Amino acid sequence: MAIPHNNPQQNFQALSIDIFAYLHMFMRMETKGINCALDKMAPDAVGHAAEMLKQLAHPIRLRMVDLLHTAGELPVCEITKYLGIAQATTSQHLNQMRRVGLLKSERRGKAVWYSIADNRPISLLNCICNCCENPVSMDERNANNTQPTMA
Repeated sequence: MAIPHNNPQQNFQALSIDIFAYLHMFMRMETKGINCALDKMAPDAVGHAAEMLKQLAHPIRLRMVDLLHTAGELPVCEITKYLGIAQATTSQHLNQMRRVGLLKSERRGKAVWYSIADNRPISLLNCICNCCENPVSMDERNANNTQPTMA
């Protein structure tokens, strides 16, 4: 685990790196008889899923996806206004999510409008909201933790 920093952004980046290092390691493990969900996915699909999760692992991008899901579609200038961030920052985040297929864009005159390309990540967003709204204590987590059995 990374050493916590005084800066919350550095903490988030360190946590993101740790999570994706773990996912990268996990993707290369052999499950040896344990029926894991990722075993059913092609390795390139697992990599794509990890990239999509990486894009969602940022507070601004989570807010953008939530905003676009709620509004349906919005031009970059409106997204900038709602989130209160610079237009260049907004555009960078939107383009990153568009490149991995989370969002789609359409040019209308001088404006670029964005919308959700695939609603499946919305289920993940709802799951994240539910998990974060109702945090589970470590005692509850340990009481509910069961180890997988070998087949």
